[in-house]
Amino acid sequence: MGFMDKMKQQATGLAAKAQEGVKSGQAKVGGAEANKKSEALLRDLGAAVYAQRKGTAGQENAAEIERIVGELRVLETEQAAPVDTAPTAAAVPSPGEGAAAPAPQGNYSLDDL
Repeated sequence: MGFMDKMKQQATGLAAKAQEGVKSGQAKVGGAEANKKSEALLRDLGAAVYAQRKGTAGQENAAEIERIVGELRVLETEQAAPVDTAPTAAAVPSPGEGAAAPAPQGNYSLDDL
């Protein structure tokens, strides 16, 4: 095998690896876009359910909830994986629960130094 044959073989191998990298990158971008869409749908669903529970939802609210759930199901089918429904934001503590620590007792000033 001559020098040029080895170079062609290496170039072919590098091209194949580059194609794999491109496909991997496209899959990651597609996954990120699907994740962003699912987060937006879950937010809309939460807002619709909240309005329903609060009693401020209009008559079309039930249909909107069904539409959003349908879109989430389609998204799950396309991804071949369930939509992540884990909370993303830290829960806000209720008053008295997890509140800031009380200030230490005493009279402290810079004059004491």
